[in-house]
Amino acid sequence: MFLGTHTPRLDEKGRLILPAKFRDELSEGLVLTRGQERCIYVFSSSEFERVHEQMRAAPISSRQARDYNRIFLSGASDEVPDKQGRITIPPALRTYAGLDRDLAVIGAGSRAEIWAADAWDSYLTEKETAFSETDEDAFPGII
Repeated sequence: MFLGTHTPRLDEKGRLILPAKFRDELSEGLVLTRGQERCIYVFSSSEFERVHEQMRAAPISSRQARDYNRIFLSGASDEVPDKQGRITIPPALRTYAGLDRDLAVIGAGSRAEIWAADAWDSYLTEKETAFSETDEDAFPGII
């Protein structure tokens, strides 16, 4: 499970060092792809396969499903971390997420997300009030 917030930096070659806590789960390979809210989703290879199988279950007659699959899969990139735990983020994904040097890498349970640090700060500021006001209807039996 991916947890926490980490603040690595992107180097001049478009690489980032994965947070140490994430390296074991991602050491055999990972998939980067467009995420919602203009971040990059990071899946272990096995989790990406599971997500893809769920996506395949959507009817091909659904325009929304086709559109989502196209955007999600056309931006996907297989990566294998090097011995230092670095991965290269492809230029198209860096552009999509507005990444420059300062990043936020957050744990989101079954995936990690890579954000431009300022975009993450803005998102968090905007959503924290709604988070504190979440009631039991959203997560019955948990809150």
